[in-house]
Amino acid sequence: MTQFLYIADPMCSWCYGFGPELLALLEAMPEARIDIVLGGLRAYNKDVMDAEKRAMILGHWQHVEQASGLPFTRNSMAQPHFIYDTEPACRAVVAARILDDELPGKSLLTVFHAIQHAFYAEGQDVTDLQVLAQVASAALNLAADTDSFDAQSFYETLSAPATMSETAHDFEQVQRWGISGFPALLLVKSDGLHMIASGYTKTANLITALSQIPAAE
Repeated sequence: MTQFLYIADPMCSWCYGFGPELLALLEAMPEARIDIVLGGLRAYNKDVMDAEKRAMILGHWQHVEQASGLPFTRNSMAQPHFIYDTEPACRAVVAARILDDELPGKSLLTVFHAIQHAFYAEGQDVTDLQVLAQVASAALNLAADTDSFDAQSFYETLSAPATMSETAHDFEQVQRWGISGFPALLLVKSDGLHMIASGYTKTANLITALSQIPAAE
């Protein structure tokens, strides 16, 4: 079975742009397994965003919007005293993984993409744990085809020290692999990990990259 590792951060704009390309690849490979490892793009950032940093990030967003055609709103970035800390959004994906540890990675992508859509398309503040609990619990119910997850219980898991620790473990693993740019898509094989994509990549190029990986002997 083909196995991928997807290294990404919900508040990484190029990861947002990459979403449809990744989904198209997975649709073409229904037998493939994918596991998400959270990258921590700006994890634990404590600095209030100033005008210069905001302009720089919005410039990146414009490039992603042009490349992907996905919807963007700038409302989330317009909030006064906004702190671009990506750890809570990453932790929400980890919380979903903890709450349903049998959820396939493809289904966990539903939660990941819901957080992205809330931030980029709807302008919600996904650094706010209450907002994250609402968005992620609804997405988890959709992904798991159930109604057993509610925002309050999700918030409790999201706030738990064990969830914070597991999120930090994801960040540390990514650092050990030497990956500092997101998104990254890795193919898991018996001889190790193979980089399929480093940065935004079209589906056709993903398929080409896969075809160039030698078969295991």
